[in-house]
Amino acid sequence: QVQLQESGPGLVKPSQTLSLTCTVSGGSITTSNYAWSWIRQPPGKGLEWMGVIRYLGSSYYIPSLKSRTSISWDTSKNQFSLQLSSVTPEDTAVYYCVREYGRLWDYWGQGTQVTVSS
Repeated sequence: QVQLQESGPGLVKPSQTLSLTCTVSGGSITTSNYAWSWIRQPPGKGLEWMGVIRYLGSSYYIPSLKSRTSISWDTSKNQFSLQLSSVTPEDTAVYYCVREYGRLWDYWGQGTQVTVSS
């Protein structure tokens, strides 16, 4: 059974960088059939896909966040990470790490609340 678990600070100050890690168990993140995404949900709003890292480590981002976002992986630890720079209170959200299989997001982490506040 594949499991994903987010970890990272729950509170980040404005202008700082938000860093989250997703630890994957039950399967290798380098398997070519899968990709690994970060999705967030601000309070009272819908889900927003942020970006993905795919086979061989190529990454893609939503254009509105591209200049501030980086997704990377550590294959030795079976983890992938999100960095979002220059955060503002508008980046306050529940952040999810997700496995992508074809056009499906089939496994999700439980989500982690990140609040941007001084």
